[in-house]
Amino acid sequence: MNERSPVAVSPPLTDSDVMSLKAGMKVFLTGFVYTARDAAHKKMFDLIQKNEKLPFGLEGQVIYYTGPTPTRPGEVIGAAGPTTSYRMDRFAPTLLEHGLKGMIGKGERSSEVVDAMKKHKGIYFVAVGGAAALLRKKIESCEVIAYPELGTEAVRKLFVRDFPLLVGQDCFGGNLYKEGVERYRR
Repeated sequence: MNERSPVAVSPPLTDSDVMSLKAGMKVFLTGFVYTARDAAHKKMFDLIQKNEKLPFGLEGQVIYYTGPTPTRPGEVIGAAGPTTSYRMDRFAPTLLEHGLKGMIGKGERSSEVVDAMKKHKGIYFVAVGGAAALLRKKIESCEVIAYPELGTEAVRKLFVRDFPLLVGQDCFGGNLYKEGVERYRR
């Protein structure tokens, strides 16, 4: 694990960006990210299978697994904490193959996702669960860009500034969930 100061990262991410990040590193993400959960992932996966256009280009992009709560008057977005990522694991390898570079969620990823991250140079960031109200303060804009019928699971384009993350799993097989446990076991 890396104890250095947070590294600033901005999408779209390149292979070099991804390869510079190691499990355990602290990251401040600034730029546009897209939200998508289970239902939106299924729709996008189906579009890829049909060779049809996606609601946004995946190349170098980051998807945040969140379904924000309703927005209060005067706010940009409701509470926007991370969703458990394993529910997107069946779709993630295909999205990575088509250019996705980063994913934000909580919980460890499957071996299939890790293999796809290694092959396609992807990165998995973790956001702190239970801090949804605080994380929303790092979101400066929010626009529904696809699937409004899905409500909270609609695809949104967010602009985030200094969004605090940890590298959970990197493109080399590094895994904060395993390395962190080993570190504290010693």
